[in-house]
Amino acid sequence: MTPEEIANTLTDLFHSAPVQAIAPGSWQIETPEFRLLVLLSDDRSWLRVLLPILSAQAAQPFLEQLLEANFDDTQEVRYALHQGVVWGVFQHSRESLSTTDFTDAIARLISLNQAGLTNAFSQLVETKLRQIVTAQKQQGQSLEATLQNLSRMYDEGLLGDLQQGAESREQVMAAWKYQLERLWLEVEP
Repeated sequence: MTPEEIANTLTDLFHSAPVQAIAPGSWQIETPEFRLLVLLSDDRSWLRVLLPILSAQAAQPFLEQLLEANFDDTQEVRYALHQGVVWGVFQHSRESLSTTDFTDAIARLISLNQAGLTNAFSQLVETKLRQIVTAQKQQGQSLEATLQNLSRMYDEGLLGDLQQGAESREQVMAAWKYQLERLWLEVEP
């Protein structure tokens, strides 16, 4: 793709948001939801598309899950950390870049931004639940005994909120039960 093709593609993609040429070979698109940067290297041989996702501080508990996502889920884009920000990044040789690959990468970056930490949080919860099941099984606990212990911890205020209403508590316990039943047969002690 030539720099002109890049600029035209950006204009076509973001017709409702202005494409700002911030320097030769650099563009920025700012919307209420995100700010996208498209940068060519100094020799104009490489293109980089960047989208800030969240602060590194907010992402700290989920860095392992974000790196795993880089390996398994993000396809042509990656999570990256720079200057205290977690970014979605796409890099490609400008000469061999197709319009389709460029637009697909931008769509995937926007999707990463929209998801925020949702997927990383879900993966972390899954890991922790598996650890709980493993520990309970290693201690010889049954699923029923584990659920009774959780219920007791909620009753005593060790988990949840003592001010939590009965309906809310029932929903939480139903969620625990669902997740533990789902994993109980899968997880080996």
